[in-house]
Amino acid sequence: MCGIVGYIGHQAAAPVLVEGLTRLEYRGYDSAGIAVLGSKGTTSIRRVGRVRELEAALPKRLTGTVGIGHTRWATHGPALEQNAHPQRSQDGRISVVHNGIIDNAAALRAHLTQSGVELQSDTDTEVIAHLIAQADAETLEEAVLTALARITGTYALAVLDERHPERIVLARSGSPLIIGIGDKEMLVASDVAALVRHTDRVVHLNDGELATVTATGFRTFDRGNSPTSSEPVEISVAAEDLELSGYEHYMLKEIHEQPDAAAMVLRGRLDERFATARLDGLGLDPRELRSFRRIKILGCGSAYYVGQLGAQLIEDLARIPADAEAASEFRYRQPIIESDTLYVAVSQSGETADTAFAVEEIKRKGGRVIGVVNVVGSTIARTVDGGIYLHAGPEISVASTKALTNMALSFALLALHLGRLHDLSHADGQRILRGLQRIPEQIREILEDADPIAAVAEDIAKAQSAFYIGRVRGFPVAREGAQKLKEISYIHAEAYQTSELKHGPLALIDPHMPTVALIPEDELTDRNLAAAEQILARKGPLIAITHAGVDLAHLDARTIVVPKNEPELDPILLTIPTQLLAYHAAVRLGHDVDKPRNLAKSVTVE
Repeated sequence: MCGIVGYIGHQAAAPVLVEGLTRLEYRGYDSAGIAVLGSKGTTSIRRVGRVRELEAALPKRLTGTVGIGHTRWATHGPALEQNAHPQRSQDGRISVVHNGIIDNAAALRAHLTQSGVELQSDTDTEVIAHLIAQADAETLEEAVLTALARITGTYALAVLDERHPERIVLARSGSPLIIGIGDKEMLVASDVAALVRHTDRVVHLNDGELATVTATGFRTFDRGNSPTSSEPVEISVAAEDLELSGYEHYMLKEIHEQPDAAAMVLRGRLDERFATARLDGLGLDPRELRSFRRIKILGCGSAYYVGQLGAQLIEDLARIPADAEAASEFRYRQPIIESDTLYVAVSQSGETADTAFAVEEIKRKGGRVIGVVNVVGSTIARTVDGGIYLHAGPEISVASTKALTNMALSFALLALHLGRLHDLSHADGQRILRGLQRIPEQIREILEDADPIAAVAEDIAKAQSAFYIGRVRGFPVAREGAQKLKEISYIHAEAYQTSELKHGPLALIDPHMPTVALIPEDELTDRNLAAAEQILARKGPLIAITHAGVDLAHLDARTIVVPKNEPELDPILLTIPTQLLAYHAAVRLGHDVDKPRNLAKSVTVE
């Protein structure tokens, strides 16, 4: 959530800043602004709403070549123009953009008010600008360090000072910040998406690190003002990867990219000779992996639900106790970190604050943690002991689809790898390996025959609430399906284990409450069908996501048929229709599919 951009070089800064902010819109925001430093001082423009409204408000002649910009998601104070960033000091000299939350902002605001400062906003960020302006320091770097010494919380900062127009000073603690290296120009962003049109070389600031950026270079340093070493790395994201490419929404584009994305995460990782998976990035040899007696998976939102699916895969194939937990709660319950437990942190962005904090807690207590992440060079990717990259490509829509599928496939690879180190037979290893090889084309098959799913979504769009039910392997699919429907269509949806219906939720079944039931062809098919009968007996509309081998002719149900794979892998394919149901329901209701209200793609604050 929130986005930072910065530019210093030979071009007019404003167009570069606006373009960068546009590319960061997917992160979630409700206001935007820029500050451009020119020969006559700082020009600051802020607007509530979309970047396009900010762009329309810019002066025609805004020629400064140094500037910072921001998209804000309201935390301290509502979405009002005075609360938008950049925030400025009382004399207008200092301009600041900030991602994160300053925990002691209330006390600092009170102190500033007592000292005669007239605060203009409700934000915690304004505090930073005033503290920097008040610092008794000769350089901007020293002033920023002085201000940071009084601050507790998380932040990614970019600071302009009219007294030092040749530089931007950056600081990072708990929120990502990246420097882009150009030709006699430098860029700043909270996400590489804002940089790809200008450079393919970036520097990721480490936690606790600061930087001074000029048109010709940069230097990094720590809180003690001692130099640090930060080497540029190349990024593989191209500008065309971030285009809609003819699709109406990024979510639909990303749904249709899943066959290729799935093939990419499997490429080079299937070992046919030994019927296992090759996961060299784990950094763990077979002896170490065999020493773990439990697997604990940590994620938030969809990553948590796919973690539940992964835990089931690990128990099925490796026969190791495994479970998933919401990373947002993990560190607050004083978790017991065990030396024989392998912890797995799951995050598309690699910047999810709650998950990153959980990783820190595990490492602080001496635990071993690996990551399942999509973004190379992200905070979690650089913090964990090893891991699996998703190779899903950039994902722009807030609702995760292709990254989610690749997370599930990554867990299947991990489960296969662990299983073959334990008691999974060569024959069963081959069975799972062949199933994984079929998945990309089976996803393509679902997408090529998606019209019936769109028709079913028309019915869901008329409902006020919906149930999603699944049993054992199907329950994480149900939870993820309900999550998708809630977050983009705004229809209330709840997921239950199918067996739990009769223990309470069945009371809500009526002709206006549709139920999406996962009914795969497996050892529990008959029990799932019995639950479907109970729903229909109470006149509840039923939508069954199922396999061709399941006989539903006697049921008055809308059916969505997906290809059959191995029982352990079927949940991956059963998830695809739930994505399409949510998408088409949201479109039918006229919602902003890619940027649902109140949500952000990368949640970088608690």
